[in-house]
Order: sequence, then structure tokens, then C-alpha cells
Amino acid sequence: GSARVRLRLRPAGTEGAPFADFDRVFDDRRAEADEFYAVLQQDVADSGHRAVQRAAFAGMLWSKQFYYFNVSAWQTGDPTQPEPPRDRVNGRNAEWRHVDNYDVISMPDKWEFPWYASWDLAFHCITFALIDPDFAKAQLILLTREWYMHPNGQLPAYEWAFGDVNPPVHARAAWRVYQIDKAMTGKGDVAFLERIFHKLMLNFTWWVNRKDAGGRNIFQGGFLGLDNIGVFDRSRPLPTGGVLSQADGTSWMAMYTLNLLRIALELAHGDAVYEDIATKFFEHFLYIAYAMERVCGDGCGLWDPEDEFYYDVLDLSDARVPLRLRSMVGLIPLFAVEILRPGADVQLPDFTKRARWFVRHHPDLAALISRWQEPGKGAEYLLSLLRGHRLKALLRRALDEAEFLSDYGVRSLSKYHQTHPFVFTHRDQTYRVEYEPGESRSGVFGGNSNWRGPVWMPVNYLLIDSLYEFHRYYGDDFKVEFPVGSGRQASLAAVADDLRDRLAALYAPAEDGGRPALGGSALLRSDPHFRDHLLFHEYYHGETGAGLGASHQTGWSGLIALLLFPRDPASPCGLAVAGTTISVRDHGALSGGAQRGSH
Repeated sequence: GSARVRLRLRPAGTEGAPFADFDRVFDDRRAEADEFYAVLQQDVADSGHRAVQRAAFAGMLWSKQFYYFNVSAWQTGDPTQPEPPRDRVNGRNAEWRHVDNYDVISMPDKWEFPWYASWDLAFHCITFALIDPDFAKAQLILLTREWYMHPNGQLPAYEWAFGDVNPPVHARAAWRVYQIDKAMTGKGDVAFLERIFHKLMLNFTWWVNRKDAGGRNIFQGGFLGLDNIGVFDRSRPLPTGGVLSQADGTSWMAMYTLNLLRIALELAHGDAVYEDIATKFFEHFLYIAYAMERVCGDGCGLWDPEDEFYYDVLDLSDARVPLRLRSMVGLIPLFAVEILRPGADVQLPDFTKRARWFVRHHPDLAALISRWQEPGKGAEYLLSLLRGHRLKALLRRALDEAEFLSDYGVRSLSKYHQTHPFVFTHRDQTYRVEYEPGESRSGVFGGNSNWRGPVWMPVNYLLIDSLYEFHRYYGDDFKVEFPVGSGRQASLAAVADDLRDRLAALYAPAEDGGRPALGGSALLRSDPHFRDHLLFHEYYHGETGAGLGASHQTGWSGLIALLLFPRDPASPCGLAVAGTTISVRDHGALSGGAQRGSH
């Protein structure tokens, strides 16, 4: 209620001594936090945005948790306890006996998901880099340590199935954390970048060797964290038989390749040996781009020229069937984009020489990637799966309010499927996907997660991030209709700015004090003890913006804090973030724990 409780403590053995005043302690800690954030947020003019950021950062810090799981001990059992079930040794996580986790980790949600998830954690670290870059870097390194990463190079997914496959976003997160840290401190942590790069090369090799069924540079990662987005449960054997050539799996790998290329080029500025490795990833990107065009072997690929969209292709023994379901799967090719900076010809001559040789001798491959030999604005070079026409074609879908675009971001499934459900029939069995903007009506994955219509923060962040990259190359002259049907033309940077505003609108207070993300609850909308204490949900309703799923999943929804910073194209990370004069490490209340240094 409205009563205020004053807590006083009498230390042991000090009877009669004055009580320690807890009010003073709290006031001091609050003042320190205010001072810290005043520096960090000095370029954030909107007080509402600053409040949302503070709430998101608080949620990130609160979601740290000590995590202990020794798989070998769990399988074998405790000699002082009853013998475990016999199927435990050969059951779940049987191939992960090396896992021995004993660390403070950023959780997706300490209430509903109190375990780490590798692709969630990557996004957590990007946000954490703004308030505790040392912790962010340590978390990314942690999952590549020998008591986490499988000896074959796979990163652990999450507790109940370490062997599941998540999107390979670790390298992109490492690069963004490096850039944010560099922007705030004035110096990039090259040792961190080099250390994680070597481990990620092991993970990349695992992907190439284990998730490319036919050795074709077409990848089948499984459900890839997108749960029920597909026609089938993609984490299980297909009910039709055959192989699913995944537009998202292959695009994620194209993105991964470019992320590692970028890191290798950065490291090459200090060690020319990395120019060789950068060339390897340049070539691999070209092979993946070629495979996406020629997956069927007869000139057809994952791009559908009639619909002008990317689709998964079901490879059966007697047919190849494109699954024409317009979902986030077909937008993920947008994420595979990298800009080579001016001066690379002079600074990295060996890489440039090798790349140009490869392009000259493989013109069929070079023709598929966007603008390698054509400098754009600022004499930069663009590497992308999309040339200008395809980029605009995908954005015609993504920026159409009758399809993907909502008032609160980009939906995970086109609204087109609300009136035109996708139906696939095989051997008298019918599979159906409809637009579901809120809670899932499907039992796939237990029905507790939905990628068939809601807005998800991490993929919206990647889309916005990628649009800024494209704009850096094309400049203001490259425009698209936005929103589709409005007749208004906008640059890609203006589109990205607007998408950020739509995500920010999730937490903008309305006239009645409510915020879309808090839904229709009168308590959350109007009660002073609730209305400004925000919850950051797992995902958001595609029509109303109401928060859904886990209500404390600040983890990747904490990206809203990053998206609320002003853009600064001149900054290494593209954000107007200031170097804090207060070290987070000096304040245990903010930093809250570290990992063990040795095992």
C-alpha cells in the first residue's frame, strides 16, 4: 500500500550502538545509478525513452543467475541418492557428457526460462555491452569454452536439448559488442575478438560438416529457434520423408560467413595472416549465394521468381516442392549484408588481390552477389545475397501493412495468410498454417510460443540493423514505397528509423496512461505501483502490441534499450553512446557477479 517501511539493522555485538540507516544506503546506491545512467543517456533527449531504457537495463541485470549443471553427474547419479532411471544415460543430452556449467549467466527469464539459451544470449550481450561490456564479452566467450562447446564445435542450445540447433548469431553479436565497446572506450578489444574468432571458426566448420546434407552449401538447421513458423515441426524427421532445403538456415549461414569475414578483416589490420582467412570466408559466401540460386540443379533455387520471395524447398525422391508460405523465413536473406570500407585496397592488399582474382575466375558466382566491384556512396563495396531488384521485392512484402508490417514492427508471418491459409497435402495428410497474431493455436512445441504472426524483437532488430547497412552503401537516392500503398518514398535509413519508432511505440504511454505492451489490464494501465514498472515480454501481438509469452523475458526484448539510442553513423557502432565515466565494475549492485576464471 502507501505505507513506508524504515528498515534498521543492529550489527551483532553492538547493542546500544546507533542503527545503520538503510534509507541512506538505498539513497546512495540510487544516486550512483542515476549518475551512471546520466552519462550513458546524455544523448537521449526523450525522458520517456530514458525511463524505458532504465527499466530494460534493470531487467537485464535482474535476469542474471547462477547456473549449475554437470551432465555426467546428472546421468550417473549421486551415490548417496536412489539410482537414476536407466534411460537417463542414453536419453536426453546423452552426447553432452562434457557439459559442466557452474557460472553466472544471463537467463532468458529467471521465472519461466531459468536456463541459458545460446541464441537468446547473443542478443542479451549486445544490450549488456552498453552497461557492462566486460560482462558481455565474458558471456560470449563462455559458451565457447570447453565445458560448454561440444568437442565437434557445436554450441549448446539449452538445458532440455543441448543438441538442438539455434541460428548462428554469435559472430554478429561478438562484432556488435566489439563495436559498442570501442565506441564507449575509444579502443577496440582485439584480444577478445581474436579469441572468440578462433572458437567460432570451429562452430562454423561444425555447421558446414553437419548441417549441409548434400554438400551443396544448402543448410538444414532444423527449427532454428523459430518454433512453429513452418508447415512441419522442423526439429523432427519430416513426415513426408526427404530433405528440407531451408531458406532461413542457408541465409543464416550466409550471414555467419559475412560476420566472420568482417571480423577477419578487422584482425587483419594488425596481423596480415588473417587476410588468408578473410579470403576463405569471401569465397564461401559466394558458394552459398550460388547454391541458393541452383539448389534444384536445373536453374531453380530458393528464390521464387513468380512471387519474388524466398521459400523453403521440400526435396522428395521424385519432386522438389517450394513451400510458398510467406514468413520471416523468407526475409532472413536480408540479414546477410556486409560493407567493405574505403581504403581496404590499400590497407589489405593481399585480401583485395585474392578476392579480385577469385571474382575474375568465377564470374558466374560473382554475378550473384550484390555490387562487389561497384563502389557505392563513399566508395564502399556491398556484399549481399540481394541485388537492388530483389531487395525492393522483399521490402514490398515486409513494408506492406496487409502483409508483414504492423504498428509495432514487422510480423513473423504475413497477414495475407489470415484469409489465405497455407495448405499442404501429402499422402492424404493435410498441413495448414494460418496467421495467428497472438497466442498460438497450434500445439507444435507445446503451444507456448508462436511465430505465426506476432512481432519478435530480435529479428526486428536484425532487420533494422541490416537496413542501415544497405543504406550505408546505397545512400539516400535508393528509395522504396513506405508503407506500401501510401505513395510515399523513403530511404532505407528512414524506413529503419520508422521501424524503431514502431517498436518504441510498444512502451509509449497513451493518454490513459496505458502502454500497448501492457495489454488491456486496468491495473497495469493505471495503478501508480504498476504502470511505470515495465514488463518486457517474449513476443508481442501482431495487431495490438500486447506482450505475450514469458512476461519477464527482458533478455532479447531488452534490445529495445539499444534501439532507443539516437543513431550516429560516424560512431563505430552506429549509436550515439557515450563512454561512461563510472566503471560498472566499481558498483557490485550493477555488475552483479562474474564467471570463474579457470575450471
